[in-house]
Amino acid sequence: MRMIDIFSTLGSRLRNFGDDDRSAHIINQAIAANEWFSKDDIRMAVDAICEEFLSREKLESWLANYNLSTTPRRKVAIIMAGNIPLVGFFDLMCVLMCGHAAYVKPSHKDSVLINYIISCLKSIAPEIPIYDYAPAEQVDMVIATGGDSAVAHFRQSYAGLPMLLRGSRHSVAVLDGGETTEEIMGLQRDIFSYNGLGCRNVSLVFLPRGAELQLLRPNNIGAMYRGNYLSQRALLLMSGADVCDWGFCLTRESREYSNAISCIHYAFYDDLAEVDEWLDEHDESLQCVVSHCVSHPRVVSFGYAQYPALDDYADGVDVVKFLIGE
Repeated sequence: MRMIDIFSTLGSRLRNFGDDDRSAHIINQAIAANEWFSKDDIRMAVDAICEEFLSREKLESWLANYNLSTTPRRKVAIIMAGNIPLVGFFDLMCVLMCGHAAYVKPSHKDSVLINYIISCLKSIAPEIPIYDYAPAEQVDMVIATGGDSAVAHFRQSYAGLPMLLRGSRHSVAVLDGGETTEEIMGLQRDIFSYNGLGCRNVSLVFLPRGAELQLLRPNNIGAMYRGNYLSQRALLLMSGADVCDWGFCLTRESREYSNAISCIHYAFYDDLAEVDEWLDEHDESLQCVVSHCVSHPRVVSFGYAQYPALDDYADGVDVVKFLIGE
């Protein structure tokens, strides 16, 4: 089978994930293995994959931009992160679409879901070249995702190999005061989905001077997030920091990224040119920008930060071009 056929079939099988007994059991197992995960977040991650990645039409349109016919087959190690559900799926799909063999090392935090997806792929196409990765395995290329310290380790461990390494990134939102109720609701998802743990979660909001930040209590605050919020509240209040306590998160005026998932930073501007300048200066650390009033290569609409399109590559690096050596 062609890879497009395999992955579009996977999309059909993943529709309504969580509604049948088997996938509901997988969700429960994934939550037991990672207390930060919730049923709603897992289902949203699968929905985003189905909607944005696994449509036959979208896959064909995406791959039409590349010449894959002459790419020699390579062994590619994929070292996955586990901060949000199925965060390593796109890299796996890219490797296979390019005709390479994937040697996968899931994060223990997300191994249940990744292994379930791999089992689905193998049931569709038993010959699909997906293998377990071990450090002793000789590979030709590496895609690895982790914190900044992990990236430094990867860079040393895989010296001499073509590498695509991803470290810490942050996302921001830029408002102009004309946002609709629907857009403000979307911003809440962009901030609080996945407990704020993803690099596409908004943690800094730019507002026109005089505007007020609007936040709504998330529906599915988990025990892990609430523990983080209570800890951060105690630390910041004891330090005398000027923060606002919303009862479910903290907000603080600052143009720096927040280092706590339960603390949202905000900053005022007098002219959007100030924001454009800030975005240019911080582009190397930005993942995406949620807005309808600024231009940026990785701008997304409100509510869609966690629904990246096929060509909305993490860190702005084209994974397919990396894999085919362009």
